[in-house]
Amino acid sequence: MEKIIDIQHLSKTFGNNVVLKDIDFSVNKGEVVCIIGSSGSGKSTLLRCINLLEKPSGGKIIYKSENILDDKHDVREYRTKLGMVFQQFNLFNNHDVLGNCTVGQINVLKRSKEEAKKIAMKYLQVVGMDQYINAKPRQLSGGQKQRVAIARALCMEPEVMLFDEPTSALDPEMVGEVLKVMRDLAESGLTMLIVTHEMGFARDVADRVVFMDKGVIAEEGPPEQIFNNPKQERTREFLSRTLQQNPAYIPSDSSEAQKIVKAI
Repeated sequence: MEKIIDIQHLSKTFGNNVVLKDIDFSVNKGEVVCIIGSSGSGKSTLLRCINLLEKPSGGKIIYKSENILDDKHDVREYRTKLGMVFQQFNLFNNHDVLGNCTVGQINVLKRSKEEAKKIAMKYLQVVGMDQYINAKPRQLSGGQKQRVAIARALCMEPEVMLFDEPTSALDPEMVGEVLKVMRDLAESGLTMLIVTHEMGFARDVADRVVFMDKGVIAEEGPPEQIFNNPKQERTREFLSRTLQQNPAYIPSDSSEAQKIVKAI
């Protein structure tokens, strides 16, 4: 498999607070990786370090055989290869839907207005928002805003899409429409790195699940291993709480799941 991003011994501290400790993992081309874990485990900080919204305190981020943390590397160019979808949408309120999806293309990628509009319409259609091109963000529901945010990121035609808990700010009835878009993207072969608390989505869509705890990767593996037969006690404890809150996520064919249920 072709590695797109390779994280080596990554660390991040804020003052005396160690948020990430000696993180090692990679993302392969076409792979969907879901990162799960409790609040404060370092999931979102890891994602923000990968796209350099936060500067790592140590370690390497290898992108196409180059350490992008080297001073000589063009950070701006690197960021164009990563699409980012945030919890709070982060749309430009002074632009309509079409403007949100063209402004980055024109200013960063230097595309013409005509080309940018054509590409924007393509991806707005993918997420089912092509009928709303003249709407301002304030006129949209949360689910619609997030779908526009996904389209905006796709318009930059990145090699990797990063999602930071994209459904956490949505009302429950809007979660499904965003997850459907993400499922479709996963099936299209897009490389995706997703921080999520949607365990059912992670179980069904991910190629690999990474469980983070207290700033380290405590366990990682295929979804069937992580959800059906976790090796680490900390993983089992996390899943037991999650399954207690969301019983529908319990894998019925798993002896480990039954142990978790009994523990609850």
